[in-house]
Amino acid sequence: MAKHIKHIATKVGLPLVFKSSFDKANRTSSKSFRGPGMAEGLKILEKVKVAYDLPIVTDVHESIQCEEVGKVADIIQIPAFLYLLVAAAQTGKIINIKKGQFCAPSVMNNSAEKIRLAGNPNVMVCERGTMFGYNDLIVDPRNFEWMREANCPVVADITHALQQPAGKKLEGGGVASGGLRELIPCIARTAVAVGVDGIFMEVHDDPLSAPVDGPTQWPLRHLEELLEELIAIARVTKGKQQFQIDLTPFRD
Repeated sequence: MAKHIKHIATKVGLPLVFKSSFDKANRTSSKSFRGPGMAEGLKILEKVKVAYDLPIVTDVHESIQCEEVGKVADIIQIPAFLYLLVAAAQTGKIINIKKGQFCAPSVMNNSAEKIRLAGNPNVMVCERGTMFGYNDLIVDPRNFEWMREANCPVVADITHALQQPAGKKLEGGGVASGGLRELIPCIARTAVAVGVDGIFMEVHDDPLSAPVDGPTQWPLRHLEELLEELIAIARVTKGKQQFQIDLTPFRD
């Protein structure tokens, strides 16, 4: 996947950071695939980093993981477990903080500041949807604007944001995440038009066989087409510019 995605990203002129998880620790079902574990997973990520000359982002789930992960990863991702922030910040790596599905966007101001107060100015915040009742997430485009108040780059997770948590029943019992893959272009277009600084997305060459998050994996065969469209939107949008609203009476 790193080889193919790098080829496409280079072709369309986009900088790429490769993300994969050594442990999907936040699974609701004990039957769900979690990954190879930290030791083996970091070996794989290091091979990817060296073989394809790619920066790496991966997540941590415990503070004791931060130091070892920091030896391989260029960006450490915090999956809404905010107690990890200081330990992650102390690695000196870029920290990507995902907004909890239960959090208001204003919370991210404090989260980003916590990284800075730990001596690390390298932080970005990520919108990944908000819980809407049971088994569903919605994306509020206002959050992209409000999260800029954290004074750091804003990233849109356009695939996890379309999950339907625990919305898919498994054969033999239990549940897993469902998702709305067909809406990925919709959320992506919206985020880029509003003016986000980066896109986070899951891509797979065989989504129906993906061991994790299959319903929200974007097919590799359509990646180049979607990225080209997003680049075209980014070139014309004024989303990052604050609109100067004139409230004085209009006179013809």
